[in-house]
Amino acid sequence: MAHPLILVDGSAFLFRSYFSTISQNLTNDSGFPTGAMFGVVNAIKHLQRKYQGAKLIMVFDAKGSNFRHQMFPDYKANRSPAHDDLIIQIEPLYKIIRAMGFHFLCVEGVEADDVIATLSRFAAQSDIETIIASGDKDLFQLVGGNIKQLDMKGKLYSEADVKEKMGVNPNQILDLLALTGDSADNIPGVPSVGPKTASKWLEQYSNIEGVKANAEKIGGKVGEKLRESFDLLDLSYQLVQLKFDVQLPFDILEEEPGENTEELIALYKEFGFSMWLKQLDEKNETVQINSQEKEIPESPNTDAKISMDDYTKSLVLTEDEFTLLLSKLSSSKSFVFDLETNSLDYMEAEIVGFVFLIEKSSYYVPVAHDYLDAPVQLPRYMVLNSLKSILESEVIGKIGQNLKYDAHVLANVDIELNGIVDDTMLKSYCLDSVASRHNMDDLALHYLDHTTIHYSDVAGSGKKQLTFNQVSIDEAMPYACEDVIVTNELNNLLELKLQSFPKLVALYKSIEIPLIKVMLRLERNGALLDETSLFNQQVEIKAEMASIQSKAFEVAGDEFNLESPKQIQQILFSEEGFGLEPKKKTAKGQPSTNEEALKLLDHPLVDLILSYRTLTKLNSTYLEALPKQINRRTGRLHTSYHQAVTATGRLSSSKPNFQNIPIRTEQGAQIRSAFIANKGSIILAADYSQIELRIMAHISEDKNLLTAFNNNEDVHRSTASQVFDTEISKVTKDQRRKAKAINFGLIYGMSAFGLAKQIDVSRTEAKQYIDGYFENYPGVLQFMNETKEKAKSQGYVETVLGRRLYLPQINSKNKMLQQHALRTAINAPMQGSSADIIKKAMLNIQDWIDSEGHEIKMFMQVHDELVFEINSEKADEYANKIKLMMSNALKLHIPLEVDIGIGSNWQEAH
Repeated sequence: MAHPLILVDGSAFLFRSYFSTISQNLTNDSGFPTGAMFGVVNAIKHLQRKYQGAKLIMVFDAKGSNFRHQMFPDYKANRSPAHDDLIIQIEPLYKIIRAMGFHFLCVEGVEADDVIATLSRFAAQSDIETIIASGDKDLFQLVGGNIKQLDMKGKLYSEADVKEKMGVNPNQILDLLALTGDSADNIPGVPSVGPKTASKWLEQYSNIEGVKANAEKIGGKVGEKLRESFDLLDLSYQLVQLKFDVQLPFDILEEEPGENTEELIALYKEFGFSMWLKQLDEKNETVQINSQEKEIPESPNTDAKISMDDYTKSLVLTEDEFTLLLSKLSSSKSFVFDLETNSLDYMEAEIVGFVFLIEKSSYYVPVAHDYLDAPVQLPRYMVLNSLKSILESEVIGKIGQNLKYDAHVLANVDIELNGIVDDTMLKSYCLDSVASRHNMDDLALHYLDHTTIHYSDVAGSGKKQLTFNQVSIDEAMPYACEDVIVTNELNNLLELKLQSFPKLVALYKSIEIPLIKVMLRLERNGALLDETSLFNQQVEIKAEMASIQSKAFEVAGDEFNLESPKQIQQILFSEEGFGLEPKKKTAKGQPSTNEEALKLLDHPLVDLILSYRTLTKLNSTYLEALPKQINRRTGRLHTSYHQAVTATGRLSSSKPNFQNIPIRTEQGAQIRSAFIANKGSIILAADYSQIELRIMAHISEDKNLLTAFNNNEDVHRSTASQVFDTEISKVTKDQRRKAKAINFGLIYGMSAFGLAKQIDVSRTEAKQYIDGYFENYPGVLQFMNETKEKAKSQGYVETVLGRRLYLPQINSKNKMLQQHALRTAINAPMQGSSADIIKKAMLNIQDWIDSEGHEIKMFMQVHDELVFEINSEKADEYANKIKLMMSNALKLHIPLEVDIGIGSNWQEAH
């Protein structure tokens, strides 16, 4: 069996689902409780999405006693009887699981843990990658090799993780649990012995036999109790010990029961699972359509015009209307959600109205329209308090467009938006990042052929534009309701399209959607700035600008405005001036004075002008602008990260753009020194080393490149050795510099002309270097050629995780456009894969931070780098953990290397 195996502790999920949904009082139309069923099936679907292609086996505890009760009649005697509402859901749940097509195991006389143990041992013997989905610490004893455990919060435990959490290795878990006992299962253990004491003993004496053999050495009352409790200890050990020889169907790992669609439809209808019923219908339709569809998503669907008449729009102004809406929201499996606010700044925005869509009914709940004669609205605090539990529910799904913004605004009023299941902006982006911009207006036009009501239509434009609180409710309501209606239509259509591409579904569900919360945390953490440092830098730079200006006036023989293109044009190119020959011209035929054109000129005044421009930009963009953007409430600088802007999957940043803060010049790098940590903390910067080259090695599978990375060689020195036919120990600094330019240049599609210009050699010489490179790295050349051909034939390229970049110009008759598309085709898999890898690292690290409660703030992502504010006393510990998690974000043919820097500021951490 090639696919991974997931052993689901169904009983654990059943009880957790029941108690986590009990407050929602989920029922079908006849009042039959469905919360536990919903929770378990939802968990199964989540596992399917997260682990595409894995084989799931559902394991439940059988009714009645088992062999442990015969050994110890009081086993689990302390447990309260299960609630009736839970008991009556068990059999229907079993029917749903069987109809979904999963193996279902419920073996009399043993527990689910014993069945999982037996399957785990068989899987280990068969070298099958296995994940045990359970929050039960008893099962930690099975972790090791190809077996890991996934807890209820989504944390995946390896042997090292088990040791970190429990204080002992997996092979000592049995001993630990026997020593400490378990009150929930009424396992006695040794009185007064807790996990810390047990862990200490096991560290000293390895196992229970060692502890018993050295019991006389253990002093105090705890030592006495240990020596008095050998019989209890032996009993506890037997109770905790798992069986590995449960009789199971021999073919369970090979055969698949298969989905019973007809029965599943009937069950979903009976218990009111309309969302899953709809997904099932769409899945069946997709199967029929796919045989006739192209692989590439088609552009505008002119037959997908929205019929607004299918939807109702309601204004909610009274408590009775709001109470009815609350009831509908509470009993919904999911709803479409949006906020209307008075600002685009997520840290400052206040809620003006709430918008909901449940099935075909939309609702606008205004709370803060304050124009003259505005009708009385429900109090905002009352609406917020009433909605808090619904918005924070993990069980009730939320669908929206750019929900990170809404989550921020809710966070401002202490509400955590949970249960985000779909975001149309991200769904569109995963489907095709370049088909359209991913805002609602453009998506509606592109996919639905629908022109939306624009904000300017209700609020005006320019200086007279109103904030939403000033917009008439009569105009606000249809505008707001249209947003959720269009979002719903987009979500349904995009879901249908996305389901044709399983890799993109996995990317969307396992990376982009979970990343919303990570981005939210990153942005809210913000960066701490040393304003005094920036002011002092500004004083220095202005002095330097004044000096450059004086020198420029001296060279020009007259005063002029160094920021005026027209005056620079006159001085450099006119007969009255220096009469230089322009290297580039504007669209109107005038000599160009942009940076690229000036760099082609050889004149001392040009050098001064370029230096002045660099300092002007640093001053205006950073030294002046950054302090003005500090949030006065938090005292920190909060950027906005964008998941759906770049074509390749990389994050971008704005207001301010953290990713453009310069590093190459001394003055630019100095700006980074103003990014500091709070007292008692320190800055840690973790940067993937040469990640795109490593991805090239992985994708191309070039033997020499793989060898260089796997042997931890200096890859630039190694390339220089081969290209220049020199012993690696004799490679000069200049040869290494040229090799570095070749290594990075070629993955960006650099030509011989471009390389010659960069390393200052003739084009012929540059061509020889490139030929020598490909002679020594033939796998890279083969990859490039095959990628170009694939891109031409299929119209897209893919990252390691299957993210697609479509290339509309790949077969363009315009050679310039086609060449650009071909260069993009080669580089995009590297850029996109590095983006996917750092996103996975961010998810794993934030999950670790959340689960362990560490004194760490991840507050910045800059290309291949993550920046943290950490407790200075634990710097080494946290640095090692972060490095490990980033290195293990994705397994490639070569190791991922991470450079760690620590300092009092960001610049010092480099």
